[in-house]
Amino acid sequence: MGNLLINGDIHYVKGKDPVADFNDTAAYSDVIEVMGDGIGFLYYKGVSAGADAAVITVAACSDTTPSASTAVPFWYKVVGTTDSGWTAATATGFTVTSGSSQLYEIRAPRDVFASTGYKYARLVAAEGADHAVVGAIVAYVYGLRYGPQPTSLID
Repeated sequence: MGNLLINGDIHYVKGKDPVADFNDTAAYSDVIEVMGDGIGFLYYKGVSAGADAAVITVAACSDTTPSASTAVPFWYKVVGTTDSGWTAATATGFTVTSGSSQLYEIRAPRDVFASTGYKYARLVAAEGADHAVVGAIVAYVYGLRYGPQPTSLID
């Protein structure tokens, strides 16, 4: 059957549940603590009802509310049947391609948060035009610094 290699230094969490009219004005992921080497997001845009070019940014947040936030630079790529390779984005973000069935991976390394003094982050997708989009966000932290967990607590 072959070997199954699972990257153990990634911890996935829900970013935003799948919903119709996902980008209504703006879509915000949950606020997540940036641990390990950084934070990443999978931004999935399913069915789109029109020209819906949202602007994606990553916000460093002061706490889980968030009481204060500031946009930070990050990296992104288009993934799916083809992989675009990583592109650097400034704090002003990037605009997704209009249309349906798109998947973007976004990563913000831990060091971009240092100048803000914040240790939490969220993904923000600001709607470019009022068109319903079905979508979701998955978040993850990567490069965690803890040992592998035992498969059994009885051993």
